[in-house]
Amino acid sequence: MQQSPAAGRQWTFLSNHAHVLVCLAADPDTRLRDVAASVGITERAVQKIVGDLEAAGVVERVRTGRRNRYRLHLSVPLRHPLEAHRTVGALLAVVLETTGHKRARPA
Repeated sequence: MQQSPAAGRQWTFLSNHAHVLVCLAADPDTRLRDVAASVGITERAVQKIVGDLEAAGVVERVRTGRRNRYRLHLSVPLRHPLEAHRTVGALLAVVLETTGHKRARPA
């Protein structure tokens, strides 16, 4: 039995933006290099995503010495019209609960 070309491709239900958000929620003190390794994208891509999340008011970067800490604003609604009735916090509650990570704390 032969596999179709699409069978070897990987895809996920959540976007890279959601994956980065989950990483920041699980560890607000994490380095973007570590987020990139977890998500499987480049550090530059993570920097762009964090910039997008900051611009949307979802993430706030707080400088602590030479490091950054990421504060999440959990009450921000999700962006797509199909899920705009839910918040970032609701999404993270479901994902983090099922992965066994500690829950994100509101900003």
